[in-house]
Amino acid sequence: MSDTDKNQQQAAIDDMRASVAAFTYDGDRTSPADHRSGAPEARDLVLGDDDPRDAALAERPLTEDVAWTGRIFNVDRLRVELPDGRVAIRDVVRHPGAVAVVALTDDGRICLVRQYRTALGRVTVELPAGKLAPGEDPLECASRELLEETGMSAEKIAFLTTIATSDGFTDELIHIYMATGLDFTRSDPDADEFINVDLVPLGELVDAVLDGRIEDAKTVVGALICDSVMHRLTPAPEE
Repeated sequence: MSDTDKNQQQAAIDDMRASVAAFTYDGDRTSPADHRSGAPEARDLVLGDDDPRDAALAERPLTEDVAWTGRIFNVDRLRVELPDGRVAIRDVVRHPGAVAVVALTDDGRICLVRQYRTALGRVTVELPAGKLAPGEDPLECASRELLEETGMSAEKIAFLTTIATSDGFTDELIHIYMATGLDFTRSDPDADEFINVDLVPLGELVDAVLDGRIEDAKTVVGALICDSVMHRLTPAPEE
């Protein structure tokens, strides 16, 4: 490579670095911030956007473009104006949302699915779950996914909670339900889903969560909520 080519290559690299530096503030420690976090306050719980101070934290989207389109989700690149007026880049995974089901048998066992997760390179043990179809009601999706993945139909399905799976980079919400009055019929997984199904005692699942042996976020949350509900429904022994 000639000296001219080397100089041009270095100039291109320098330009790229300057561009990145101009728009990268998330985690950037090279330019000390001229602001501080709000001082800790002892107070009752106030949810996000319900505190008048929260308005000063908001980022204003300037532009949003689809950087990548996939089968399950898209990745959008946003330019946002920070509270201090600077501009930053945010890459956001746009996901249609999903459901997960805590399926509880009459004898206190939880229905779990075992499947290989390519992202982790191993088999995981999880609650039955699946992606929402466009416009699909989450409750109907919960019934559908439970039947497709495990062959279980439920007499009753009740909403438990909704979790934001990783709100630092994705808008995915998972709606978690509890299913009871289970009856086994026939599973019908997707063509690319290969699943084994376990029925394990709730106590063993909760122990595995507390021991750190269950890592899947929706399963951790679902197991702990189910355990809490079971304890609240169980009358305290009379003294």
